[in-house]
Amino acid sequence: MPSRKKATGLKACRDCKFLNKQSATECENCGSKRFAEVWDGLIILYNVESSQVAQSLSIKKPGRYALKLY
Repeated sequence: MPSRKKATGLKACRDCKFLNKQSATECENCGSKRFAEVWDGLIILYNVESSQVAQSLSIKKPGRYALKLY
């Protein structure tokens, strides 16, 4: 089982999994104020219109996203 670590400098939105700066009070992607300090897996998407991964994860905006939240 992988160890769960707190990521330095980033926290994940609990609603859209977008990775925000640790100092953020609101998600840059969806505006939520619910965050997970501990997350696992990272995906970076640039061109979401042509990405099958983005489509399967229902991601509409480019950026960094966590794959799993704790």
